[in-house]
Amino acid sequence: MSRPRVVIAGLGDTGTLTAIHLARRADVVGITVAPGLISGQELGMRLTRPEAWAHEYALPYRRYRALDAPTIVHGRITSLDPDVRRLTVARPDGTTLDESYDALVIATGVTNGFWRTTRFRDEEQVSAELADHHRQVRQARSVIVVGGGASAVSAAANIAAYSPDTKVDLYFPGPSPLRTHHPRTWRTVGERLERAGVRLHPDHRAVLDDVDTTRLDAGTVHWSTGQPPAQADLVVWAVGRTAPNTDGLPTALLDDDGFVQVTPTLQNPLYPNIFAVGDVAATDPLRSSARNRADRLVAHNVRAHLQGGRLRTYRPPPRRWGSVLGPQTDGLQVFAPNGRAFRFPAWAVERVLWPVIVRRGIYHGVRPARQDHDR
Repeated sequence: MSRPRVVIAGLGDTGTLTAIHLARRADVVGITVAPGLISGQELGMRLTRPEAWAHEYALPYRRYRALDAPTIVHGRITSLDPDVRRLTVARPDGTTLDESYDALVIATGVTNGFWRTTRFRDEEQVSAELADHHRQVRQARSVIVVGGGASAVSAAANIAAYSPDTKVDLYFPGPSPLRTHHPRTWRTVGERLERAGVRLHPDHRAVLDDVDTTRLDAGTVHWSTGQPPAQADLVVWAVGRTAPNTDGLPTALLDDDGFVQVTPTLQNPLYPNIFAVGDVAATDPLRSSARNRADRLVAHNVRAHLQGGRLRTYRPPPRRWGSVLGPQTDGLQVFAPNGRAFRFPAWAVERVLWPVIVRRGIYHGVRPARQDHDR
């Protein structure tokens, strides 16, 4: 019996893990615009410690042992015909190819700010982009971070810790940031920001008309809430202006906001052989399957659908949880859905969390960089 063919559109954090889970039991084809797994996580670390960030969050696909079997196509979907189970992929050189599937997993994520993009890039371009963003942070004497989510808070905290002489201001709508987390989370994180010297500005809603939030640059921010404009050497826009990466998909698959409609089993209601997971999937208002290991669930359900087994349902948590600031000099603080924090000490992050839990356990083996260059 031939193995089923599963196409995974998008190989970011969630899509890559889904491909790893399915690789042993299906012929997997991954379609991606990126040269490797370029994570959307830990914006503050990315801006202030790009080499350390890239060491864990920007790895070529060839480094992942469990991706040896899948076929990885560098391209983007331009059309999909779900009735005949075929899609068309445009490649960077202008050529196209058609891919057929028995099951399709859409994990294309979202575009958000300057750090999540759908541009074709090679490894050198990714490295140059990271270096350029870091240079801008390093040279700035004043930084405005606009936004109230975890990315904004992470950027402000990490920039203040990296450059104590830089004036860092965090502007956010409402009385406090992290409104989708438990209130206890902000109480803990807010104290850390204040100790780092971040100046907090509640109830500031930015005017976004004609503003390019995909750039890092000096600028002036105007407020629709009536406060005087603010200026800085660098403005970091982290306002949550997300757009689903669903160009090329039939509108029948999408909700009114352009996200992929799914049932609790992460299947599209019109086409049960099409699944969606991650930020692009309209699972709940927080689209939380990107952060709750739903990659395992969707992989199980793809196999169950193809083999006639029993599917599981995704139950979204009521609040966001996890790391907010990313690894710090004193370790990694992780928040539970109830806002309680627990900490991995710095030694455990370096010796246990990254090499054992993440690389060996979650990703099923990652080759060292020197071995990667020898391949």
